[in-house]
Amino acid sequence: MSRHFLGSPASITEARRFVTTFLKCWPSLQSAELIVRLATNAVRHSASGRFGGLFTVTASLHDFTCDVNHPGSPSATVVMLRRTGDALDFLVLADSVLVLDVIGADAPMVITDDREGQVGKRYRTAMDALGSGTPDHTAALREYVEAMRAHRNRDGGFWVAASDPLAAEQALTGTLPTDQIRAAALLSDGASRLVDRFGLATWRQALDILAQGGPAELIRQVRQAEHSDIHGKRWPRGKSLDDATAAYSMP
Repeated sequence: MSRHFLGSPASITEARRFVTTFLKCWPSLQSAELIVRLATNAVRHSASGRFGGLFTVTASLHDFTCDVNHPGSPSATVVMLRRTGDALDFLVLADSVLVLDVIGADAPMVITDDREGQVGKRYRTAMDALGSGTPDHTAALREYVEAMRAHRNRDGGFWVAASDPLAAEQALTGTLPTDQIRAAALLSDGASRLVDRFGLATWRQALDILAQGGPAELIRQVRQAEHSDIHGKRWPRGKSLDDATAAYSMP
């Protein structure tokens, strides 16, 4: 089994936890301690430690029985900010959203990787025509997910963080002067839907909500909207209630 980790110090602990969990039946944890040393060296002394860099940990108890390259393997969206001196680096992959409150700009800068959404438009018509939570909607959602898998981590499709480290090269990245950024919001698609799916706020208003009430208030308003349309009549969607994560930072 292999897993890719972001090249940051925090990932060293995650890598150790991954190995100790996977090898918990072993009488010794020497392999886990070796992983800590190797991961530390990768982060400190190789290109893995650069922004957007990765290192890979492979542990094996049953070779050739698990296909980690299967399109249904676990995957994740990524949105990152890193301050280095006077610069602010960003990385966005898949359907998370980064909203930057740029000093002197009329509107926030919104960075989003919409490739998954663009591909999804081809397949979601039948699903969106059905009420959420019904057996027909569940079946249509299953068909939608299967259709999307054929486009995952492929040229012309969309990219997510999964078993293929090349996905990192497909991320949207950039650097801005820190003194030009008043605040930043990092949102999963479940949190950004207040703006980009429900249309109940602008990006500026979303930043104001975060500044005044924090992530909890933004997510409260998302949940309120979801419950007001639990069957997806007003806002057709795959999930009536989506997981939502928001972070608000003032660099």
